[in-house]
Amino acid sequence: MRMLYLDCPSGISGNMLLGALAELGVGEEILRKELASLGLTGWNFKTAKVQRGALSATLVEVEVTGAQSHRSLQDILALIDGSSLPAGVKEKSGQVFQQLAQAEAEVHGASPEQVHFHEVGAVDAIIDIVGAITGLDKLGVERVICSPLPVARGWVESSHGPLPLPAPATALLLRSAPTYGVEGEFELVTPTGAALAVTLAESYGPQPPMTVQSVGCGAGRADLPKPNILRAFLGETTQTSVAEKLILLETNIDDMNPELYENLMEQLFVAGALDVYFTPIIMKKSRPGVVVSALCEAKDKAAVLPKMFEESTTLGVRIIEVERHCLPREFKEIETRWGKVKVKLARTSAGIVTAMPEYEDCKRLAKEHGVPLRQVYEEAKCLIWQVELR
Repeated sequence: MRMLYLDCPSGISGNMLLGALAELGVGEEILRKELASLGLTGWNFKTAKVQRGALSATLVEVEVTGAQSHRSLQDILALIDGSSLPAGVKEKSGQVFQQLAQAEAEVHGASPEQVHFHEVGAVDAIIDIVGAITGLDKLGVERVICSPLPVARGWVESSHGPLPLPAPATALLLRSAPTYGVEGEFELVTPTGAALAVTLAESYGPQPPMTVQSVGCGAGRADLPKPNILRAFLGETTQTSVAEKLILLETNIDDMNPELYENLMEQLFVAGALDVYFTPIIMKKSRPGVVVSALCEAKDKAAVLPKMFEESTTLGVRIIEVERHCLPREFKEIETRWGKVKVKLARTSAGIVTAMPEYEDCKRLAKEHGVPLRQVYEEAKCLIWQVELR
């Protein structure tokens, strides 16, 4: 699997990532050709080798000429959707801007649709974001892992006047990412860089096991006391499972009407839980009880935790950080004699496939045609194996 590891000792910005990708082989002419389909005018970019401390790195500078109007999220998404860029590049670029719009909306007390981008919506940011996503696509990157991100204190100038660091939008974007403070009054993580990191990265931490094939070094604009660079390690990994940090919320209950458990599970899923399960236990004084467990992402803890208290009789909840490893999954549709069934596939490093027909599809077809559910299920499973083994 093609992997990119982002080592961000001096933070991340859109042009730093573009510079690193340029050193990995994403040429200027390729990017110009792809980005031209956006229909933007009055821009150009150039790459140059620079020194950052003792290190050589590539600096990408986007040059904007002429007056440029502010753009709404809808304006930017329309530009992207109307281009001839690959569907995956359009989707991921749109996700980055949606992250930015949501953060800006929270900062200014507006809705994402009302936000008119200033710095982050300028032409250079559009080029940085769409260019970076295009570069990853050209390099065939399937997974991105990122190091924890440094943030400094101080002030930065903006169209709204001085803003504290990290910039308000950056601070909101980095809520689910690991960060650490460093000395110095300079902006290390820009809003554009933060949006790219949180959208692209599957997880954060040290470099995972991988065979590195090439290393690219992108330069930040400022010359800081320490080298202002971002390094991108491109290579292959034999690890097919994806590791992610999750939150496990648990509580023991021995005094709740059993009829209420169904609603509790339903509400926890609605709040954002990835998985919910109940485990029977024997509690003090030999009373039968139930462990209620809900697994969620860190960003959803604030929504899931209140549901534990509102929808159950618990007085306390345990919160544990866990690491989950998952095989990448894909879906295919199989045509059975009764209709289409969606099948979930997972592959290991040895190439073995796990194939599981979707229960609800099988149940619906069995009911419509008056046949045993197991018959539909087994036929779908048999057919997917025939397709995969061809």
